[in-house]
Amino acid sequence: QVQLVESGGGLVQAGDSLRLSCAASGSIFGINMGWYRQAPGKQRDMVAIAYTGGYTDYADSVKGRFTVSRDNVKRMVYLQMNSLNPEDTAVYYCYAARSTRVDWGQGTQVTVSS
Repeated sequence: QVQLVESGGGLVQAGDSLRLSCAASGSIFGINMGWYRQAPGKQRDMVAIAYTGGYTDYADSVKGRFTVSRDNVKRMVYLQMNSLNPEDTAVYYCYAARSTRVDWGQGTQVTVSS
């Protein structure tokens, strides 16, 4: 099991930027890493994925604004969020996906005011 801890959330105004960080307790080599988010009353949706092979994928709602990156040696995953809007308000969760299981962080709150 990979333990994941997110940080970097906070309260910002529309148009501002935030950088979320995810620290993993174990190796992330060969593991797909990414970010999901869940707004109040909504399901948890994929935001961005950094696949082990180097490819990335983004939800349509964040393309061109968010960038996911990873540092396998430091065991860190990041989500750079630019041009934030109130619709981005949610709890953001780091995740690690293997073929046999998925691990989740505890989440970090991002609130964007208009």
